[in-house]
Amino acid sequence: MKRILFVDDESNILDGIRRTFRNDRSQWEMEFALSAEDALHAFEMKNFDVVVSDLRMPGMDGATLLGIIKERYPGTARIVLSGYSEELLAFRALSVAHRCLSKPCDPTELHEAIERACVLQGILGAIEIRRIVGTVSELPSPSTTYTRLIKVMQRPGTSIQDVTNLIETDVAMSAKILQIANSAFFALSRRVASLEQAAMCLGLATIKNLVLATEAFRVYIPHTSVPSDAYESVQRHSRISALIVRALPVPSDLRDISVIAALLHDIGRLFLASAMPEEFCAIHAQNSKHDSELFEVEEQRLGSSHAEIGAYLLGLWGIPFPAVEAIAHHHRPTRLTRSSIGNFQKLDVVDAVYCADLLAHELELHPDDDQGNELRDHDRMCLEERGLLTLYPAFREAAAMTVAEATQRGFANEVQ
Repeated sequence: MKRILFVDDESNILDGIRRTFRNDRSQWEMEFALSAEDALHAFEMKNFDVVVSDLRMPGMDGATLLGIIKERYPGTARIVLSGYSEELLAFRALSVAHRCLSKPCDPTELHEAIERACVLQGILGAIEIRRIVGTVSELPSPSTTYTRLIKVMQRPGTSIQDVTNLIETDVAMSAKILQIANSAFFALSRRVASLEQAAMCLGLATIKNLVLATEAFRVYIPHTSVPSDAYESVQRHSRISALIVRALPVPSDLRDISVIAALLHDIGRLFLASAMPEEFCAIHAQNSKHDSELFEVEEQRLGSSHAEIGAYLLGLWGIPFPAVEAIAHHHRPTRLTRSSIGNFQKLDVVDAVYCADLLAHELELHPDDDQGNELRDHDRMCLEERGLLTLYPAFREAAAMTVAEATQRGFANEVQ
């Protein structure tokens, strides 16, 4: 049974939550605290899977409370409730809360956020990894990207498209902007599934405040044990994968979410490089000595791979679930039943990201081989089980053509 702690200084709010979720008592053990101090005392007595806290409270506010919980109990999913007039305080909460919901909160939305956090904890079964992931509120961006963004934001006449184009070149910044845009604090009526839409919803002023005046982003300072090109390698592969998805037969209503999922699918590797650098290097050293897949080595050593780690983090951040699901299973798509989209010539999000990742690796390793390298047995089996093996050569041809055209235009704008 999952343990949920609700924190609010108004007893009538807590009474309303207690009544609203009374039917969930068979699956949730719920406790209620009238202050941040009471909440910390409750944590001293037992662990909680999810904490939901009001943002503005007398004495210790919600942002401070969640910061303490992040430090002491990082395995707990943290959700904050905020009012629209509390922008500066809400910005503080972005560095300590996984989700930011509006107050008053729609009970259905709150229930979905709690339930989703519990489901995600099941995806990442290794509790120690979950605790480490729970300390992460941002991912590293290279100093060159951050510097360029500062210059663009300060330049007169900068447009939303200028900012979007630059953010899209950086995997970590893309994830953070999507997290913020999908926060109910910004009162958006639906999930944001593209960077351009996210930037337009937030607006230049908000993005500038986030970049210049908060800790929502940070510059990547590589650990001395991590190869200097490790981050750039992930960036390049992710951008190529996103580029390839655009060339695959994905239904129009799934295209934006497929591109986002492809762009972010290896974000778990960025987490490992920045939060667990020694383990990151040991995994790569072991992988180079044996003819095995990187994700298989990660599973052996950590109990989970970068796929599940990245999905867990992004899921807590509120990235749309179809993208989270595709990221979690992009090495093992056969764990899921293939979506029925009416035409097997079209790809669902899971298959689109799996194929794009596979094709990107092929084109990176064998850029001049029109036939592609021989598929590993694991991938051949996956493609066959998903009904895609006979279609894969056509996917490879389309991907090779797309990447070649991008190369001619200049990779600086397309895939870096």
